[in-house]
Order: sequence, then structure tokens, then C-alpha cells
Amino acid sequence: MKIKKTLDRIPGGLMLVPLFLGALVRTFTPDAGKNLGSFTNGMISGTVPILAVWFFCIGASIDLRATGTVLRKSGTLVVTKIAVAWVVAMVVSRFIPAGGVTTGLLAGLSTLAIISAMDMTNGGLYASLMNQYGSREEAAGFVLMSIESGPFVTMVILGTTGLGDFEKRQFVGAVLPFLVGFVLGNLDLDLREFLSRASQTLIPFFGFALGNTIDLKVIVDTGLLGILLGVSVIIITGIPLMLADRFIAGGNGTAGLAASSTAGAAVANPLLIAGMNPAFAPIAPAATALVAASVIVTSLVVPVLTALYAGRVTKEAGNESLVAP
Repeated sequence: MKIKKTLDRIPGGLMLVPLFLGALVRTFTPDAGKNLGSFTNGMISGTVPILAVWFFCIGASIDLRATGTVLRKSGTLVVTKIAVAWVVAMVVSRFIPAGGVTTGLLAGLSTLAIISAMDMTNGGLYASLMNQYGSREEAAGFVLMSIESGPFVTMVILGTTGLGDFEKRQFVGAVLPFLVGFVLGNLDLDLREFLSRASQTLIPFFGFALGNTIDLKVIVDTGLLGILLGVSVIIITGIPLMLADRFIAGGNGTAGLAASSTAGAAVANPLLIAGMNPAFAPIAPAATALVAASVIVTSLVVPVLTALYAGRVTKEAGNESLVAP
């Protein structure tokens, strides 16, 4: 059976398929982990420890000696993505109550869901698209995008906008595994190579554990809203990212559009944030479902839009070269 190749053909499949399987377990046998206990329960309920190891390995994969071009291109996109999410948080917090929307077509929507969907780029999807439609330097930028991984950026946005209170030690705890991995990976090339390989291996495991926090009934209830959230992420983050890519990073906008997705790891953020600040616990399940829907939508739509835009840019460049003296 070609299970891995099948997963690779599905956008974000390595994360989303195990997540869906985990959600099936939670929906139809919610007490499976407790009943089976031992290692099975650890795998079902181990979202936080699995993610902690994943963050560590991601940090180890980043090379401090990245070229200036890579840092300028990817750094521009990372800063822009975070800045847009911060501005959006400031705006929507004036209209959405702290406990999220509870009635009507927007029921389940919260500032936590919106920030989690917008502040992280799907690095794997971005790298794949840039390998096909961008430059080598742009493709290498996915490594720096790993800095967005985890709840740290979401915590910073919530904290600086006054939407959530977190103790300093919680910020340290959120970023410490990543930093330790980063230091070790740059001290020892062999360690970097060894640990970076695990970053891909762990994805289906935390996807399955994360899925076990999602009741599919919630996804059904928020289905249309999740689609709208995904489309909004592409539009609201995509336009500034394309402009930043063209006028700051020196690109043609393709890399910016390719970065306008929601990262698979962002699905874990509502749960992780709720674990550190119980005030977010009531809205975490709906936020998780919405972010999961946004991951699916952006994983499907962003590659199509990027391909169309890249083709248009290439065609225009060809026409200009024909008319040039």
C-alpha cells in the first residue's frame, strides 16, 4: 500500500488525515484513551508533550548562518504576517466579545480563532510552492517561518492587545524548547541533522492527538464559518504579504501569496492557550474546529492561486522581454 504517497497528494495530509482520525475517535469513543490507558492513552492525550518535542526539533533545524537574502525575504514575510494578525486582533476585539460569538451565523467565532488562523504560515506548503514557482532563496525561507510555530506569537498578540494575561514564565516556557533546540542545532551540525529529521516524523502524531480534542459535531456546526475564515485569511494576510514581497523583499509577489495560508500546527494553539489561561477554555473547542477548517481551505486554495498568479507574472515578464529594445 502507498499510504505515505497518498498522504503526500493530499494538501496538508500528513497533519490533517491523522487529525481527522483522532477526531473520529473523540466523536464516537470519547473515553477510549481512559479505558485503554497506558501508552495508547499517552498517544491520544499527549498533544502538549509531542508538540514540545516537535518545537525542539524545529528549533534545531534553523541555521544561524542563513544568507542575508534568505533572511530579508523570509523575515519580511514573517514580520508582515505577524503584524497583520496583530492589527486584525486589535480591530476585531472591538466587535467580538471575550467569550466569542454565541448566536447567529457567526456562532463559535472568537478573536482567539482568528489570530490562530492568521499568525502562522504553512511552511511546508510554502516551501513546496516556492520550489516550483519561486527562487532558491525564497524556498529556503520556510525555515525562518518556523519561528511562528507554537503558541508564543499568539500569546504575544493576545498579551500586547490586552486580550489575555500571561505570566512571564509562561512566555519563557512556550519558547524555551525551541531556543534550546536552536542552540544545540547550531553548536553541532550532526545534532541538527539528527533532530531536524524528527520534525516531519512527529507531525502525524501530534495531529492524531490534537484530533482527539475535536468533536466532529463542532466542525459540522462551524463548517461554513470555517470556510469563510479560511478565505478571509487568504485575502486579509495575502494582500499585505504580496505588497511586502514586492516592495520590501524584492520579489514579484508570488512568495507573499504562497505565505497566505494557515499552518497545520496552528490547530493546536487554542488548546495550548487555554491550558495556560483558563479564561480561553470555553471557546477553545470551537476555535480549534475553525482553525482546522481554515487549514484545509487555505491548503487547497493557496496553491491554485499561487500557480495562477505565478503564471501571469511569468507571462507578463515574457511580454516585456519581447518588447524591450
